[in-house]
Amino acid sequence: MASTTDAAPPGAAAPGTGPTGPETPPAPNDQASLKVVPARHYARWAAAVAVIVLVAQFVHGLATNPVWEWGVFRDYVLSETIVEAVWITLQLTAYATVLGFLLGTVLAFMRLSRSPVLQTVAWTYVWIFRSIPMIVQLVFWFNLSALYEELGVGIPFGPVFWSVDSDSLIGTIGAAVIGLTLHQAAYAAEIVRGGVVSVDHGQLEAAAALGIPRLRQIRRIVLPQAMRAILPTAGNEIIGLLKGTSVVYVMAIGELFYQVQVVYGRNGRVIPLLLVATAWYVVLTSLLSVAQYYVERHYARGADRTPPPTPLQRARRFVRDLRAAAAQRTQPVPARKPLPLGDSR
Repeated sequence: MASTTDAAPPGAAAPGTGPTGPETPPAPNDQASLKVVPARHYARWAAAVAVIVLVAQFVHGLATNPVWEWGVFRDYVLSETIVEAVWITLQLTAYATVLGFLLGTVLAFMRLSRSPVLQTVAWTYVWIFRSIPMIVQLVFWFNLSALYEELGVGIPFGPVFWSVDSDSLIGTIGAAVIGLTLHQAAYAAEIVRGGVVSVDHGQLEAAAALGIPRLRQIRRIVLPQAMRAILPTAGNEIIGLLKGTSVVYVMAIGELFYQVQVVYGRNGRVIPLLLVATAWYVVLTSLLSVAQYYVERHYARGADRTPPPTPLQRARRFVRDLRAAAAQRTQPVPARKPLPLGDSR
């Protein structure tokens, strides 16, 4: 029976074959034959250009606007008066931070206790001191002598054995420390309580089953894990406290902002003196941020066994790589030994 398909003429190549063999059509999913086109982020480039232009305008204004008065800034930024005011600001921050977090930790564990009396006392304290603005508390403690002229020790509702004048006992700095501490303790209590609650309760049950005392459970099991949740918020709170110490100017305490006000009240150079205060607050908060970073890194070792290198470690590695590359370039290239006769290598 004859085929319905036309036969190929003699000498003609069969379909799908070439002079050197069969031709393989390209695979439809062959990625090597695809053209790779990089993504074009036009909006990202436009945003970068806009930011560069704005930063350049801001820097140009800082350098050319005579109202900034950089000469006055240089004269006062490291002056004795300003440095002493910075020292008072640091003292107030340190006292209020240490005492506030100590009292806040006690209040946090009172709220977590099983005693309804301790829970009620701690909750009431947090409620009251978070409800009253800090500046109102400071003014109240500053005028404590108007309410209680003397403070003494004796039998309740009975005779007083020893008493002292309120102003001589507390003083201006003491009133500021008391106000800042009591205000800070209310917030620190909630920060610590949130960190403790974040720890798995099953670990405490396992520690209790092993017979570990309650205080050791808190000190060795709960707090090291809770610090990872406490530190970010606590660091933010301490930085806010550093800046919040400026409200003690109402008590005429010579901290940074008060001294800046005194100086520009005398010479009328408001803008450069405000720049002095701004520069010092930026430096101090930056140092606190660096300290917070390293403390968080220390307590994160249990969760992250291989933490990323610190900026200082990266800088050291970069310098070490540069030195190694420079040393490699200065080394002479060893001459190749001639091959022996008959060696085909």
